[in-house]
Amino acid sequence: MELARITDHLICNSVIGVDSGAFTGFLYVMQYRELVYEIYEEVCGSRLTTNIGRIGGFERNFTDTAFTKIQKFLDEYPAVLKEFENLFTRNRIFMERTQGVGPISAERALNYGFTGPNLRAAGVDYDVRIASPYSSYEDFEFSIPVGTTGDTYDRFLVRNAEMWQSLSIIKQAMDKLKDLPSDVFHADVPAYYLPEKKEDVYSKMEALIYHFKIVMGETDILPGEVYNAVEGANGELGFYLISDGGRSPIVCTSAGPVSFTIRRTRKW
Repeated sequence: MELARITDHLICNSVIGVDSGAFTGFLYVMQYRELVYEIYEEVCGSRLTTNIGRIGGFERNFTDTAFTKIQKFLDEYPAVLKEFENLFTRNRIFMERTQGVGPISAERALNYGFTGPNLRAAGVDYDVRIASPYSSYEDFEFSIPVGTTGDTYDRFLVRNAEMWQSLSIIKQAMDKLKDLPSDVFHADVPAYYLPEKKEDVYSKMEALIYHFKIVMGETDILPGEVYNAVEGANGELGFYLISDGGRSPIVCTSAGPVSFTIRRTRKW
Protein backbone atom coordinates (compact mmCIF):
# COMPACT_ATOMS: atom_id res chain seq x y z
CA MET A 1 0.00 0.00 0.00
CA GLU A 2 2.84 2.40 0.76
CA LEU A 3 4.61 1.50 -2.48
CA ALA A 4 1.36 2.37 -4.26
CA ARG A 5 1.21 5.69 -2.40
CA ILE A 6 4.72 6.51 -3.59
CA THR A 7 3.99 5.60 -7.22
CA ASP A 8 0.95 7.88 -7.13
CA HIS A 9 2.71 10.82 -5.49
CA LEU A 10 5.84 10.71 -7.64
CA ILE A 11 3.67 10.96 -10.75
CA CYS A 12 1.48 13.73 -9.29
CA ASN A 13 4.48 15.83 -8.30
CA SER A 14 6.55 15.21 -11.41
CA VAL A 15 3.58 16.08 -13.63
CA ILE A 16 3.22 19.37 -11.74
CA GLY A 17 6.79 19.97 -12.83
CA VAL A 18 5.89 19.17 -16.43
CA ASP A 19 2.91 21.55 -16.27
CA SER A 20 5.19 24.30 -14.98
CA GLY A 21 7.78 23.74 -17.74
CA ALA A 22 10.20 21.14 -16.31
CA PHE A 23 10.23 17.68 -17.93
CA THR A 24 13.45 16.25 -16.47
CA GLY A 25 12.06 15.39 -13.04
CA PHE A 26 9.25 13.36 -14.58
CA LEU A 27 11.64 11.18 -16.55
CA TYR A 28 13.95 10.80 -13.57
CA VAL A 29 11.40 9.39 -11.11
CA MET A 30 9.40 7.39 -13.67
CA GLN A 31 12.07 4.66 -13.75
CA TYR A 32 11.37 3.97 -10.06
CA ARG A 33 7.68 3.70 -10.72
CA GLU A 34 8.65 0.96 -13.14
CA LEU A 35 10.73 -0.73 -10.43
CA VAL A 36 7.69 -0.78 -8.13
CA TYR A 37 5.67 -2.33 -10.95
CA GLU A 38 8.31 -5.03 -11.24
CA ILE A 39 7.81 -5.69 -7.51
CA TYR A 40 4.06 -5.98 -8.06
CA GLU A 41 4.64 -8.37 -10.96
CA GLU A 42 6.89 -10.54 -8.82
CA VAL A 43 4.36 -10.57 -5.98
CA CYS A 44 1.15 -11.29 -7.87
CA GLY A 45 1.84 -11.48 -11.60
CA SER A 46 0.28 -8.13 -12.44
CA ARG A 47 1.99 -4.76 -12.89
CA LEU A 48 -0.96 -2.44 -12.30
CA THR A 49 -4.19 -4.25 -11.39
CA THR A 50 -2.71 -5.96 -8.36
CA ASN A 51 -4.84 -8.56 -6.62
CA ILE A 52 -3.12 -10.55 -3.90
CA GLY A 53 -5.11 -9.76 -0.77
CA ARG A 54 -7.42 -12.43 0.59
CA ILE A 55 -9.57 -12.77 3.70
CA GLY A 56 -7.02 -13.62 6.34
CA GLY A 57 -3.87 -12.78 4.40
CA PHE A 58 -2.35 -13.11 0.94
CA GLU A 59 -2.99 -15.37 -2.03
CA ARG A 60 0.66 -16.45 -2.04
CA ASN A 61 3.89 -15.82 -0.19
CA PHE A 62 6.42 -13.19 -1.22
CA THR A 63 9.43 -14.57 -3.06
CA ASP A 64 13.06 -13.80 -2.26
CA THR A 65 13.21 -11.88 -5.54
CA ALA A 66 10.37 -9.64 -4.39
CA PHE A 67 12.17 -8.81 -1.15
CA THR A 68 15.39 -8.16 -3.07
CA LYS A 69 13.64 -5.69 -5.37
CA ILE A 70 11.93 -3.98 -2.42
CA GLN A 71 15.31 -3.55 -0.76
CA LYS A 72 16.75 -2.21 -4.01
CA PHE A 73 13.99 0.39 -4.06
CA LEU A 74 14.66 1.35 -0.44
CA ASP A 75 18.37 1.67 -1.15
CA GLU A 76 18.08 3.79 -4.29
CA TYR A 77 14.91 5.85 -4.18
CA PRO A 78 15.74 8.12 -1.18
CA ALA A 79 18.67 9.66 -3.08
CA VAL A 80 16.48 10.11 -6.15
CA LEU A 81 13.70 11.71 -4.11
CA LYS A 82 16.21 14.05 -2.46
CA GLU A 83 17.56 15.16 -5.83
CA PHE A 84 14.02 15.55 -7.15
CA GLU A 85 13.25 17.86 -4.24
CA ASN A 86 16.42 19.83 -4.94
CA LEU A 87 15.22 20.36 -8.51
CA PHE A 88 11.88 21.87 -7.48
CA THR A 89 11.35 22.80 -3.85
CA ARG A 90 13.37 26.07 -3.87
CA ASN A 91 13.33 26.53 -7.64
CA ARG A 92 12.34 30.16 -8.21
CA ILE A 93 10.43 29.50 -11.44
CA PHE A 94 8.56 26.54 -9.96
CA MET A 95 7.67 28.48 -6.80
CA GLU A 96 6.37 31.46 -8.78
CA ARG A 97 4.17 29.18 -10.89
CA THR A 98 2.71 27.20 -7.98
CA GLN A 99 2.58 29.42 -4.91
CA GLY A 100 -0.80 31.08 -4.51
CA VAL A 101 -2.28 28.96 -7.31
CA GLY A 102 -5.57 27.21 -6.50
CA PRO A 103 -5.55 27.88 -2.74
CA ILE A 104 -8.20 26.02 -0.71
CA SER A 105 -8.96 26.99 2.89
CA ALA A 106 -9.46 24.32 5.52
CA GLU A 107 -13.12 25.29 5.96
CA ARG A 108 -13.84 25.18 2.26
CA ALA A 109 -12.00 21.86 1.86
CA LEU A 110 -14.09 20.32 4.64
CA ASN A 111 -17.32 21.72 3.19
CA TYR A 112 -16.45 20.27 -0.21
CA GLY A 113 -15.65 16.88 1.33
CA PHE A 114 -11.94 16.92 0.52
CA THR A 115 -9.83 14.05 1.84
CA GLY A 116 -6.23 12.94 1.40
CA PRO A 117 -3.29 15.20 0.49
CA ASN A 118 -5.57 18.00 -0.76
CA LEU A 119 -7.24 18.23 2.65
CA ARG A 120 -3.98 17.96 4.56
CA ALA A 121 -2.40 20.65 2.37
CA ALA A 122 -5.16 22.94 3.59
CA GLY A 123 -4.04 22.34 7.17
CA VAL A 124 -6.35 19.54 8.34
CA ASP A 125 -4.38 16.55 9.67
CA TYR A 126 -6.99 13.89 8.89
CA ASP A 127 -5.66 10.51 7.79
CA VAL A 128 -7.64 7.25 7.93
CA ARG A 129 -4.48 5.35 8.89
CA ILE A 130 -4.45 7.34 12.14
CA ALA A 131 -8.17 8.02 12.68
CA SER A 132 -9.25 4.41 12.08
CA PRO A 133 -6.15 2.20 11.82
CA TYR A 134 -6.33 -0.91 9.63
CA SER A 135 -3.78 -3.49 8.44
CA SER A 136 -1.71 -2.95 11.62
CA TYR A 137 -0.94 0.71 10.87
CA GLU A 138 -1.19 1.30 14.61
CA ASP A 139 2.06 -0.68 14.96
CA PHE A 140 4.04 1.78 12.84
CA GLU A 141 5.49 5.19 13.62
CA PHE A 142 4.87 7.93 11.08
CA SER A 143 3.72 11.53 10.99
CA ILE A 144 1.03 13.28 8.96
CA PRO A 145 2.43 16.16 6.86
CA VAL A 146 0.15 19.20 6.65
CA GLY A 147 0.28 22.49 4.80
CA THR A 148 -1.00 25.97 5.60
CA THR A 149 -2.30 27.64 2.45
CA GLY A 150 -3.76 24.71 0.51
CA ASP A 151 -2.29 25.97 -2.75
CA THR A 152 -0.56 23.95 -5.47
CA TYR A 153 2.83 24.45 -3.84
CA ASP A 154 1.58 23.14 -0.48
CA ARG A 155 0.02 20.12 -2.16
CA PHE A 156 3.38 19.44 -3.81
CA LEU A 157 5.20 19.69 -0.46
CA VAL A 158 2.69 17.46 1.34
CA ARG A 159 2.99 14.70 -1.24
CA ASN A 160 6.77 14.87 -1.15
CA ALA A 161 6.74 14.62 2.64
CA GLU A 162 4.31 11.71 2.47
CA MET A 163 6.70 9.80 0.23
CA TRP A 164 9.39 10.09 2.92
CA GLN A 165 6.90 8.80 5.49
CA SER A 166 5.97 5.90 3.21
CA LEU A 167 9.63 4.96 2.86
CA SER A 168 9.90 4.92 6.65
CA ILE A 169 6.83 2.67 6.97
CA ILE A 170 8.20 0.23 4.37
CA LYS A 171 11.53 0.06 6.19
CA GLN A 172 9.73 -0.63 9.48
CA ALA A 173 7.67 -3.35 7.80
CA MET A 174 10.78 -5.02 6.41
CA ASP A 175 12.36 -4.97 9.88
CA LYS A 176 9.23 -6.42 11.50
CA LEU A 177 9.10 -9.26 8.97
CA LYS A 178 12.50 -10.45 10.14
CA ASP A 179 10.95 -11.47 13.46
CA LEU A 180 8.07 -13.40 11.88
CA PRO A 181 7.95 -16.92 10.39
CA SER A 182 8.83 -16.66 6.72
CA ASP A 183 6.40 -19.40 5.64
CA VAL A 184 3.23 -17.94 7.17
CA PHE A 185 1.32 -15.57 4.90
CA HIS A 186 -2.33 -16.18 5.84
CA ALA A 187 -4.44 -17.05 8.85
CA ASP A 188 -5.52 -20.63 9.55
CA VAL A 189 -9.14 -20.16 8.45
CA PRO A 190 -9.91 -22.94 5.94
CA ALA A 191 -13.59 -21.97 5.82
CA TYR A 192 -12.65 -18.66 4.19
CA TYR A 193 -9.31 -19.38 2.54
CA LEU A 194 -8.89 -21.40 -0.64
CA PRO A 195 -6.82 -24.60 -0.33
CA GLU A 196 -3.12 -23.85 -0.85
CA LYS A 197 -2.70 -26.74 -3.26
CA LYS A 198 -5.09 -27.01 -6.18
CA GLU A 199 -4.59 -30.79 -6.30
CA ASP A 200 -6.15 -31.05 -2.84
CA VAL A 201 -9.46 -30.05 -4.42
CA TYR A 202 -9.34 -33.18 -6.57
CA SER A 203 -8.31 -35.59 -3.82
CA LYS A 204 -9.69 -34.32 -0.49
CA MET A 205 -13.38 -33.85 0.27
CA GLU A 206 -12.81 -31.04 2.82
CA ALA A 207 -10.75 -29.04 0.35
CA LEU A 208 -13.40 -29.49 -2.33
CA ILE A 209 -16.16 -28.34 0.04
CA TYR A 210 -14.30 -25.23 1.15
CA HIS A 211 -13.33 -24.40 -2.43
CA PHE A 212 -16.93 -24.66 -3.60
CA LYS A 213 -18.39 -22.69 -0.69
CA ILE A 214 -15.90 -19.84 -1.07
CA VAL A 215 -15.96 -19.55 -4.86
CA MET A 216 -19.74 -19.94 -5.18
CA GLY A 217 -20.48 -17.61 -2.27
CA GLU A 218 -22.25 -20.16 -0.12
CA THR A 219 -21.58 -18.29 3.14
CA ASP A 220 -24.49 -16.26 4.53
CA ILE A 221 -23.59 -12.84 5.90
CA LEU A 222 -25.15 -11.51 9.08
CA PRO A 223 -27.78 -8.79 8.47
CA GLY A 224 -26.63 -5.25 9.10
CA GLU A 225 -24.71 -2.32 7.66
CA VAL A 226 -20.99 -1.59 7.63
CA TYR A 227 -18.76 1.17 6.29
CA ASN A 228 -15.03 0.67 5.93
CA ALA A 229 -12.44 2.96 4.43
CA VAL A 230 -8.72 3.08 3.70
CA GLU A 231 -6.38 6.00 3.12
CA GLY A 232 -5.87 5.83 -0.62
CA ALA A 233 -3.07 7.80 -2.22
CA ASN A 234 -5.51 10.56 -3.22
CA GLY A 235 -7.82 10.36 -0.23
CA GLU A 236 -10.33 8.29 1.65
CA LEU A 237 -11.66 5.31 -0.29
CA GLY A 238 -14.62 3.71 1.43
CA PHE A 239 -17.31 1.15 0.79
CA TYR A 240 -20.72 1.01 2.43
CA LEU A 241 -22.30 -2.44 2.49
CA ILE A 242 -25.84 -3.40 3.45
CA SER A 243 -26.82 -7.03 4.10
CA ASP A 244 -30.24 -8.55 4.63
CA GLY A 245 -28.70 -11.81 5.77
CA GLY A 246 -28.27 -13.33 2.32
CA ARG A 247 -25.19 -14.15 0.29
CA SER A 248 -24.81 -10.87 -1.58
CA PRO A 249 -24.88 -7.19 -0.60
CA ILE A 250 -27.95 -5.07 -1.24
CA VAL A 251 -28.72 -1.37 -1.28
CA CYS A 252 -32.21 -0.03 -0.64
CA THR A 253 -33.64 2.14 -3.40
CA SER A 254 -37.05 3.62 -4.11
CA ALA A 255 -37.83 0.51 -6.15
CA GLY A 256 -36.83 -1.82 -3.33
CA PRO A 257 -33.70 -3.86 -2.64
CA VAL A 258 -31.40 -4.41 -5.59
CA SER A 259 -29.04 -7.37 -5.44
CA PHE A 260 -25.33 -7.31 -6.32
CA THR A 261 -24.99 -3.58 -5.66
CA ILE A 262 -22.27 -1.95 -3.60
CA ARG A 263 -22.44 1.74 -2.86
CA ARG A 264 -19.04 3.37 -3.29
CA THR A 265 -18.23 6.55 -1.41
CA ARG A 266 -16.47 9.57 -2.82
CA LYS A 267 -12.80 9.52 -3.69
CA TRP A 268 -11.09 12.88 -4.10
